[in-house]
Amino acid sequence: MIKQQGSNRVYTREQDGNRTVIRVEGTNRDENRAFIYLAQHFASKGLPVPHVLWVSDDEMSYTQEDLGDTLLFDAIRHGRETGCFMPEEKTLLERTIRALAHIQLIGAEGLDWSKCFPVPAMDERSVRWDLNYWKYCFLKGTKIEFSEPRLEDDFDRLVENILSPLRGEQERGYFLYRDMQSRNVMLRDGQPYFIDFQGGRRGPTQYDVASFLWQAKANIPQALRDELIDAYLDECNGEWANGRMTETNDEWREALPRFVLFRTLQVLGAYGYRGYFERKQHFLESIPNALRNLREVLAELPEYPYLRELAERLCPNQETQSCSANAEDLTVTVYSFSFKRGLPADESGNGGGYVFDCRSTHNPGKYDEYKTLTGLDKPVIDFLEQDGEILTFLESVDKLVDHHVERFLERGFSHLQVSFGCTGGQHRSVYCAEYTAKRLHAKYGVHVHLIHRERKIDKWL
Repeated sequence: MIKQQGSNRVYTREQDGNRTVIRVEGTNRDENRAFIYLAQHFASKGLPVPHVLWVSDDEMSYTQEDLGDTLLFDAIRHGRETGCFMPEEKTLLERTIRALAHIQLIGAEGLDWSKCFPVPAMDERSVRWDLNYWKYCFLKGTKIEFSEPRLEDDFDRLVENILSPLRGEQERGYFLYRDMQSRNVMLRDGQPYFIDFQGGRRGPTQYDVASFLWQAKANIPQALRDELIDAYLDECNGEWANGRMTETNDEWREALPRFVLFRTLQVLGAYGYRGYFERKQHFLESIPNALRNLREVLAELPEYPYLRELAERLCPNQETQSCSANAEDLTVTVYSFSFKRGLPADESGNGGGYVFDCRSTHNPGKYDEYKTLTGLDKPVIDFLEQDGEILTFLESVDKLVDHHVERFLERGFSHLQVSFGCTGGQHRSVYCAEYTAKRLHAKYGVHVHLIHRERKIDKWL
């Protein structure tokens, strides 16, 4: 059995002679037919998707090529958790977004849109379905009071702004992946392969880019988003595209924020349904980042004043555990220090907290080329991460500290201290403190006071 994510399909890995295959047990025949058709169509175009190998007579199950176990989501773990993406993670993201352009443009050629599920194209009805998904499955679940007429006024404007540029494009169209996110990209030999595109249809390219780059748990910073958008547009304007993309780069960029808004509302609806109603914890954990995305994009779009007002009022339900109403009241102090100079003082007066000893991990300070550097410098960071011991160490730290933060948020506590010590307070402890501070701030929205004691660095996140 392979762990389920957001769907009700059942996946198993099975032995077939000398190879393994993935068997899929679907719950909807039309959805299965859409995936099978699209996979066969894309494969005929040489696009990177799993090959369908067998389909049952009743079309309720099928087997497909086994692409392995490496999700792009897992391969960019360091960047997701810290907000600092390593060069190899950036390379994977760029390869993926460039390959997406081929799926959207080449994949659309000769495609029979009537085979798509549940609708052949993005239209007014499907846009309103997604907006209502947010209203009924997320907004109402938060139990805040709101004006339905004012909300519908903003919805009307958003529908018009999304659909008006598409009305002249309906005969040509692009393939809209619909659920383009890092969990739906497999990596084999460092190359991206696309899965779970059964909800695809004809539509605008911006939606998939918004879905990929603003995925809540991907935690991609804006500067990196801008780099990846540049790479995507560069790919769309390459010789292979041969005029398939008719919008200018400026027109494309101007339309993007509205699709970021639309996609963010849609995924919050999904998080609400899967989290509040189906009680799936990892969807609840995505809500804080998605709400942050919602506030940021609405700050750029003054034409939706009531949506902006609602976004400012929203705070994730207490059940999310990832960001309670008390997040603004909790401060986590994170220290790096040298054991030679003693333990850090607890200025809060509460006592307690964690002191982690980093001295069991490989020490860059033993090597001449790193002696004058610190855990803030890229060569030291690369050394520690490529060695890997420090990452294994931090996996255990994360579990302990996360549980503590979540309990403190639930109970309304105001302070927690987490300290990392090593021999000189220069390399390993600095790296661990920096990593932990950024991760806690990104995940929980708490105040973080970061102190590298021996480096004389004192800052707030």
